[in-house]
Amino acid sequence: MDWVEKYRPQHLQDVVGNSGAVRQMYEWARDWSRQKKPLLLYGKPGTGKTSSAYALANDMHWEVVELNASDQRTKAALEKVAGSGSTTASLSGASRKLILLDEADNLHGQADRGGAKAIVEIIAASMQPIILIANDYYALTKELKAVTEPVQFRALQARSIVPRLRHICAAEGVACDPAALDAIAERADGDMRAAVNMLYAAAVGREHLAAGDVHTSAKDERSTIFELVGSVYKGKRDADLLRMAVEVEDTPDTVEQWLEGSLSHMPDFASRARGYACLARADEYIGRTYRRQYYTLWRYASAVMLLGLADAAGGHGVHDRIMPPSRWQKMGASKKQKTIRAGLSRKLSEMTHIPEDALREDFFTAISILVEQDPARYVREFELDADELNLFIHDKARAAKIVKEVAKEEKAKEKKAAAKEKPATKAKKSQDDAPPADAGESRRDPPPGQATLF
Repeated sequence: MDWVEKYRPQHLQDVVGNSGAVRQMYEWARDWSRQKKPLLLYGKPGTGKTSSAYALANDMHWEVVELNASDQRTKAALEKVAGSGSTTASLSGASRKLILLDEADNLHGQADRGGAKAIVEIIAASMQPIILIANDYYALTKELKAVTEPVQFRALQARSIVPRLRHICAAEGVACDPAALDAIAERADGDMRAAVNMLYAAAVGREHLAAGDVHTSAKDERSTIFELVGSVYKGKRDADLLRMAVEVEDTPDTVEQWLEGSLSHMPDFASRARGYACLARADEYIGRTYRRQYYTLWRYASAVMLLGLADAAGGHGVHDRIMPPSRWQKMGASKKQKTIRAGLSRKLSEMTHIPEDALREDFFTAISILVEQDPARYVREFELDADELNLFIHDKARAAKIVKEVAKEEKAKEKKAAAKEKPATKAKKSQDDAPPADAGESRRDPPPGQATLF
């Protein structure tokens, strides 16, 4: 059995490190109520986020309903699994159900306007506690950050990892040299999962683990795109840059876009111009690669853009965060606009009984003119939200303001109608409770000489 799962902590007191985060989780769960925000556990992989969530559920005797965001992240899928789970009681008899959403930072715009909006709606309606887990806090949407309580998990120190490794060795009957455990803990770089996997790879089938046995189980040290871009500007050796280009998971065309987005780190205008020239030349090789399906040309593209930009940067270094290419954000915004337009066309088509194609081609402009003249009226009639209204009036701030005012007016009308209905209901109840008109007569004493039936 995999040692990571076999020795996963069953209780919060077994979690290694991050005592402050663990305490915050327990205090949140101890007196949980619907008024409390869901927890957002974030930090590097292998720091105990998911294990802590399961340990918390075990300590509180809660059932866990887990949904991996990267596998099913559309609005429909999220509502089907997490939505129903968060509003229904547990069938196993547990006091509550913990809705656990892993990889929350991998949510992107998908069908029906994406999963992030669905999660916000699920959180608002949830009758059960919710915990979200993410590696990168900055990759989360503003909406998710606003409705959650952040709990940071930091990388574990090597001296905290060693005792757990020693415990596992004792449980498995493996004699381990202290130097071997120290080496594994250092190489794990704060990742407990990596440390346990390295220990398993080195110790399986052995009765004694020495320091020399650890080299075969080193953590996967493949370079990341952030390290590659940073190395280009730091002026690393050409051979190192080419080796890192092979190690990263991204293809050369994606690396090219990351490098293009980082050109603002160039020390001056002349250096930036030289960098653009190198990227343009590399782009020619990438284009030929796809046209001819001759992927050997990728080597030339990588060499031209990496070595060319490194030479242009002159070892200047990176003095700010390395961000994804800005074009990706623009493409995401464009995709969102298309999704909103498609959803709006579908809704208007159903309301007006006009085919979607005909509505888009022949009627959309006319409808836009009508909406611009009286936006509040059509917000009510077409049930438009701020994004949909913005498609007609092309003013995001004004659209949000109008939708908010309409919602406020509708709420005031409902409140006024409820206030009118209340006195009428009260008067009717008073009439129902009043005694019949002849009730008093029936209680009078009979006239003299007359007998009663009772």
